[in-house]
Amino acid sequence: MFSLSELAPSNQQQNSCKLLKPWWEVFMDYLVVLMLMTSVLACTEQLSRDRVVCIPSDPLFTANTSIPSADGDVDLTPLPKHVPHKIGASLHSTAQGRRTHLVYQQYVYISQMCYHEALPLCSRFFPYMALLQSLVLVASGSFWLHFPHTSSRIEQFLAILAKCCESPWTSQALSIAARQENIQEVKRRPPQPPPSSDSSSPPVNRTYRSSIDSGTDSPFLKRSDSVSLAGPPSPCLSTISCNSTMSSISVGSGEHFPVSKPSIIVDSPREVIILDKSDGEQARALFERVRKFRSHCESSAVIYKVYLAQTIFKLLMVMLIVSYTIPFLSSLSFNHICHLKESALVGYTTFECIHVLSSLLTKLLVVYLMLLGLYGLLNFYTLSWICHSCLRQYSFRSLKEWWSLRDVPDLTNDLAFLVHMLDQYDPLLAQRLSVFLSPVSESRLVEESLERRWGEEKLHAMTSVDGDGCTRLQLVALPRLPPALFTLSQLQVLKLELITNARFTAQVANMSSLRELHLYHCTAAVDPSALAVLQERLEVLQITFTQASEIPNWVLSLRSLLELHLSGRLSSEGSVGRSWALGSLRQLRHLRVLVIRGMLQRIPGELCEVAGSLVRLEICNEGTRLLVLTGLKRMVDLTELHLQDCQLERLPSALLALTNLRTLDLQHNNLRTLEELLSLAHLRRLSCLKLAYNRVLVLPASVGVLRGLELLDLSNNQLKSLPPALFTLRRLRRLLLAGNLLKELPSEVKALQLITELDLSGNRLESLPSDLFGSCLELRILNVAHNSLGSLPIGIAALSQLNRLDLRSNNLEELPAELGCCSGLCGGGLLVENWLFLSLPPHVRDTLSHSFTASSTYSEDHSRPESDSFPYFSPTQWSFFSAMESQI
Repeated sequence: MFSLSELAPSNQQQNSCKLLKPWWEVFMDYLVVLMLMTSVLACTEQLSRDRVVCIPSDPLFTANTSIPSADGDVDLTPLPKHVPHKIGASLHSTAQGRRTHLVYQQYVYISQMCYHEALPLCSRFFPYMALLQSLVLVASGSFWLHFPHTSSRIEQFLAILAKCCESPWTSQALSIAARQENIQEVKRRPPQPPPSSDSSSPPVNRTYRSSIDSGTDSPFLKRSDSVSLAGPPSPCLSTISCNSTMSSISVGSGEHFPVSKPSIIVDSPREVIILDKSDGEQARALFERVRKFRSHCESSAVIYKVYLAQTIFKLLMVMLIVSYTIPFLSSLSFNHICHLKESALVGYTTFECIHVLSSLLTKLLVVYLMLLGLYGLLNFYTLSWICHSCLRQYSFRSLKEWWSLRDVPDLTNDLAFLVHMLDQYDPLLAQRLSVFLSPVSESRLVEESLERRWGEEKLHAMTSVDGDGCTRLQLVALPRLPPALFTLSQLQVLKLELITNARFTAQVANMSSLRELHLYHCTAAVDPSALAVLQERLEVLQITFTQASEIPNWVLSLRSLLELHLSGRLSSEGSVGRSWALGSLRQLRHLRVLVIRGMLQRIPGELCEVAGSLVRLEICNEGTRLLVLTGLKRMVDLTELHLQDCQLERLPSALLALTNLRTLDLQHNNLRTLEELLSLAHLRRLSCLKLAYNRVLVLPASVGVLRGLELLDLSNNQLKSLPPALFTLRRLRRLLLAGNLLKELPSEVKALQLITELDLSGNRLESLPSDLFGSCLELRILNVAHNSLGSLPIGIAALSQLNRLDLRSNNLEELPAELGCCSGLCGGGLLVENWLFLSLPPHVRDTLSHSFTASSTYSEDHSRPESDSFPYFSPTQWSFFSAMESQI
């Protein structure tokens, strides 16, 4: 048994498929049903009453002779013709006719034998052949709807069409289009003279049939109550009525003219109902679904080819059936002569037989051939329609007369064929589908949604102020820029991320304070009028992309741009010589900062076009080896050079030409030796050298030639000792040596009297030189965490400017009381374990209590955690383990 819910989908699909059947397909379906009924009737009669009746026609006996017999044969003398039958019966009581000497079983045998011997094939098998032919025509009639390669597309098309008809946006878009077209028609219509006073006849109501309505009862046009309330009533009249009544005006001649042409009817200007959030999201999802389905269907013409093959097959079938069925008409007869060879069984060889159903079969065959001929004519008409119509191309000509829907694209292949078939059923359905094919309709929907959800008040609420006092706004994952954005005149920094259709219009001129723009995977388009504004105002531009083709072309024409940050794959496929995929930078005459985060194999030669203005160049190569650096030689005005993660193994020789260089950053490379430091002596203005996160084993004594260094970063290398020449750099203010293998700090460190920051964390230091605190009086930051220090040298009280001291994770058992003299540590600058802090005298703890409050959370969580996995050890145990580790 089948439940009602299981049968409902098939019925619904059947009702939906009829939308793709034109009138001739429906007519052919009915003809096939009639042919099937005719064949079933013939089969029923064939099975129930089909037989032949035979009598012998042997010449040994004649019907007009009587044979008296001594054996008791009856006299068979016929009566005169003028004697009535009743009178003859009263005169003779014996049987009339000729005796055949056959019994009933012999008659049955003769009838069966003559049925197969004398009866032609047409009389015996025509009903079954007609039934089989009708079944083949039934199967081939809708084969294109159920073929595996076409049924999936057809089902998706019908489902999308149903959604398009039910969407409130469809009705609203068509209403807007009809209203705008009516306004344009009123503007184009010449002014009419005012009606005269004597022709004041009452207005006559005329009924016009709308040309945009087919008057059919489409299953997709039945809207539910919830949907009808969501949007305005549709201008398509199939949903409400088939006719529209229009009032006319009377002129001086007495004739009445309609207010507007019948093809575009707007009863009254209706207020546009704004879609709610769910309807808007469903409409946007439907636009995306239609877009994907269009690209899928227009890639091939499977449905068109299957339908054409089906039509040709049906036409050939009809021709074949007619060719061998028409001769059957002559073979259908009522009388048949049967000659049997088995005369020994029946005593006769020739019989006269009659076929009982011959007359009925003749009439049924004529009717069947008439239906088949009409079916063949319809197939011929279908084939001619396919040949004379360009079914693989579809253009919405009627809609393109509406200026607001002229952007509907032309369709090709399977989608065009489906819309052609849909047009034969109801042109209104194609109009509803065109709403979701129109880019203008989609843009209007997006703008309406953005205006509703991203108003000026919400954008003002999202604006923030950074540490520099600049107003910032970040928009993420929007379909396009909201119109209210261009009203923010105080906005200085705009960040756009994952916005697919961002476009800057002429309204960007209202953003008078905009100076910085960030584009994260956002291919923004700029109108010509907006480009002129950006060329004058934009100073900083940051672009994050996947491929270089995503970089807008207008970027390279920003004449006032000062900083350009590019993050993405800039290298093209190919050799080293083709590693730059961006265009010329010639127009960026004022560019001073260029930051590239990509995978380059060489310094692009195009950078030489901005070498005269470029001050800072930063390249983060994300692990790709930078092979060719000769392009740096022409950038003589560079003051900052950052080459990070470029897999450099030696200092580039091209650095010798950069005589104005002040900052050199070579972090995150594979530098193992610094023997080329001597060649950097020509860089007399070099004050900052960053070599952190490399594999440097030995710091050469040639580092002493860098007399102007103020910052030296050698963190996270493999240094085991420091050369004395390092401490001859009298101007050095920041020395960062964290994450190395240093076991001691030379006493020559006292020569660095201007040093303000010293980072020695993550080494193997067991003690600090006593002269450190007595000479380096400018020291403000001292980090010796994660070492093996057992005590601090005396004299730390001399560091009056010390405001940060990190002593965590060492072997200290107590802290010197003179820490209380370091007034700078009272602001939270002492970082030490909780239990070690308690070793200080009470009055010192009170002095530093402010600083300890800030660091107590870390101390509680890391110095003495209450857990089984990290047990607590006393200071004595810590020193024991540290001593063993140092020995190992």
